[in-house]
Amino acid sequence: MADLLPRLRRLAEELEEEIGWAPEPTGASELVLEEIDRARRPHVHERRVVSSGVVVAPTTDPGTWGPGTQLEILRGPLISTDPEGMRLFADGLSSWLVRAADGQPDEWMVFDRPSGSERDLVVIAEVLGATVVQRHPAGVVRVVDGRGVARWDGLGWHHEPPVAGWIDAIVTGDTPGDVSVVRALLEFAVHDLGARGIGALLIYRPDGEPGPPVEARLPSPPPLNVLRPTALAPLRHALGQIDGAAVFDAEGVLRDLGVRLVPSPEAEAEVDGLHGMRHTSARRYSYDDPTATVIVVSEDGPVTVLRNGEQLGASAP
Repeated sequence: MADLLPRLRRLAEELEEEIGWAPEPTGASELVLEEIDRARRPHVHERRVVSSGVVVAPTTDPGTWGPGTQLEILRGPLISTDPEGMRLFADGLSSWLVRAADGQPDEWMVFDRPSGSERDLVVIAEVLGATVVQRHPAGVVRVVDGRGVARWDGLGWHHEPPVAGWIDAIVTGDTPGDVSVVRALLEFAVHDLGARGIGALLIYRPDGEPGPPVEARLPSPPPLNVLRPTALAPLRHALGQIDGAAVFDAEGVLRDLGVRLVPSPEAEAEVDGLHGMRHTSARRYSYDDPTATVIVVSEDGPVTVLRNGEQLGASAP
């Protein structure tokens, strides 16, 4: 770290002090710090702060990128002789600058659909074996690699450790239903909802039989499948506007939205409260519907998982 420019050295020290994010001892570490510094000091045009996105030092076979991310990816060398000029075209949603750390030429890539959510970035970083640095249009800077997600909100850093280990502890061999659906719901809860401060209650019902009594307050929603990346943006948008639970069937298809949970007298008598009203309602519902997996997303980010009246686990606060 001694060889870094003073500004980048201060940035590295800030990351390590606030969230323990020490630069990795690789040739890409300086590139990553450069891109984080750029993202925090963005280009401003006519009082508008632009978004940006850079993929640093991908290490996997490019032939695996499309299938792994479920995206159609157009790749090509930088057309401009000035690499900095190509930043004008990298919005961090559909188009990205790709920087190599091994002396290979930089390039750019374009996706067939916007893929700028935190969950998208986690998938991209994992499949490409890279570090992803994004300045989101909302102003948040995200850095994603194998250590998880680091977010800068303009005031300080927050670290979301990789959810894979936490999910593995919850999703075991005796998990009722389709494990891939439970994983997808948990990743969606952490990276799409919790990261945006969207409070929500998600219920996965692997049993096709009628469940406990609930109060449906909205018309039947479109059959969005949580296993399909294209379904996540409209689902996230809807959940940010309503109260109540979203109920998914055994295949991960949304069946009800804005549902009010009605605990049985037995659940009210036997199950203690948990945190606030949303968590208590979810815990008592899970007691009444013991094979269901109930996921509660707090507005301040943490995600809690419940089943059969018990808390299975919670993400990092």
